[in-house]
Amino acid sequence: MPKRKWGDRSDAIWLKDIPSMNRIMPVIMPNRADNEAFVSFDLDFRPLEAYLEKKNQGRTEDKYTFFHVISCAVGKAFVLRPRMNRFVCNNKLYQKKYIDVSFTVKKKFNDKAEESLANFRFDPKETMDSYHEKIMDVIHQTKREDISDTSTGAMDLVAKFPQWLINLIAKTVLWLDKHGWAPQSLIGTDPNHASIFLSNLGSIGLECGYHHLVNWGTNSCFIVIGKKQMKMEYKKDGTPDLHEVVPIGITLDERIADGYYYSGTVALVKELLAHPDLLDMPADTPVEYAIQR
Repeated sequence: MPKRKWGDRSDAIWLKDIPSMNRIMPVIMPNRADNEAFVSFDLDFRPLEAYLEKKNQGRTEDKYTFFHVISCAVGKAFVLRPRMNRFVCNNKLYQKKYIDVSFTVKKKFNDKAEESLANFRFDPKETMDSYHEKIMDVIHQTKREDISDTSTGAMDLVAKFPQWLINLIAKTVLWLDKHGWAPQSLIGTDPNHASIFLSNLGSIGLECGYHHLVNWGTNSCFIVIGKKQMKMEYKKDGTPDLHEVVPIGITLDERIADGYYYSGTVALVKELLAHPDLLDMPADTPVEYAIQR
């Protein structure tokens, strides 16, 4: 890990030697929510289905799911394409020191059940098996009724204060967050401070769609996974091909990289999910892929 220099944050390095556009855009367009780029595609489920059947052979619990495989593929893409792991804050461009994955966990599938926040680190040497073990540990821990994540616990405490004090605390925390000084007790498990924020809408029977970014925090990549559906496509020879697909929507902060870099990242994710066995290798193992034109 490089030695911390003036202007760096505890979670990121301030990038100073960057193209003029990357330096100026955060100044003239300072809000993350005003700089969203949205990409969507339908993922062929057949390679995932075959891979999951192999991984789940003999398993009766904690089975691998396509959410696990898709999120692992995105994590590997962030390892191999590090510019994805950047954010803009206080008009400056930063490179995050770690890759953090976050998502929301419903403790029970009913209207009254609480939601909790899951947050964990994606290691550059991560494999599908180590990632699955990590994600299941986090899910089991998060679903426990007697445990709240640190961010939710802090919000529960603050919510008991009078409104004027909540307003003052909120303004103070926003200022601290802008400068990278917000306390870990508040942002430690906050998905809006993660590298990758995932929402598996398919798990609750919803279609995929666009989701906005927020100005609070540091998250520059929000991914929505929708429910499986049938899709008719046509092969090069015109033969009809009806098969299941998983819709995926990705919202990005366009200030952290250019469109070509985003296109390459999407191409890499598609390659990984067309050949999921690649995820059994350490995440920093290079992968050959091509941008379709």
